[in-house]
Amino acid sequence: MVKLRNTLYKAAHEAGDILKDNFSKTFEIKSKDHIANLVTAIDHLSEQKIMEVIKTEFPEHDILTEESGFFDKKSEYKWIIDPIDGTVNYAHGIPITCVSIGIEHEGEVIMGVVYCPMMDEYFFAEKGKGAYLNDIKIEVSKESNFGKALLVTGFPYNSSENKYNPAEIFTDIVYKNIPVRRLGSAAIDLCWTACGRFEGFWEFNLNPWDIAAGCLIHEEAGGKLTNFKNEKLSIYEKEILATNGLIHDELLEVIVKRAFG
Repeated sequence: MVKLRNTLYKAAHEAGDILKDNFSKTFEIKSKDHIANLVTAIDHLSEQKIMEVIKTEFPEHDILTEESGFFDKKSEYKWIIDPIDGTVNYAHGIPITCVSIGIEHEGEVIMGVVYCPMMDEYFFAEKGKGAYLNDIKIEVSKESNFGKALLVTGFPYNSSENKYNPAEIFTDIVYKNIPVRRLGSAAIDLCWTACGRFEGFWEFNLNPWDIAAGCLIHEEAGGKLTNFKNEKLSIYEKEILATNGLIHDELLEVIVKRAFG
């Protein structure tokens, strides 16, 4: 486990250095499946560096990345990589962006890091050993009053076509006079909920590389994770609800009423 942890640390920091070195500089930006779904030259540089570090130490491991896809070595270990979570932010010179790497063993995420280089915040968790921000143990918020909660969400690129009405759910919560933020990085949303900055986070249409590391960090900080059926979450599902546990049912009720009602 020490070798896994050291390799994870090295991969995240070397990729983070690439993000810092190129932040607010000129680089190639392209759209993927949607005009607002961006990929930059720095996404590719970061991803290449992470894969290089992993393959040097663990050439037999599977790798799943946002930009390059799945490299199947038939291993019991899988590295799940988002080289820049918050690419739109990064492309516009907004420092709310990160490197996210999770390690899955036999279908369970056992280790993860979310590194925010421009903010110098390194979130880390190992299964059963707690969650940390820059080596200081973190816990979810103790706020139990839903009316006093601070929430965070994100919107899919195809919000206008999404059958679950994400914009209407947002409106319903805002009309309850509950403040909601939209940061633009699901990995950071999860980590900031894990360390008590937010009481809850929900989002639609995510991918495993967006949340693999963040979900483990959130759980190890004492948070609750489910899908919108209030079932145990899989990182391969598209929808996520992550809270401190104390406001979970009330937030879920708002989501379910609008999305399924």
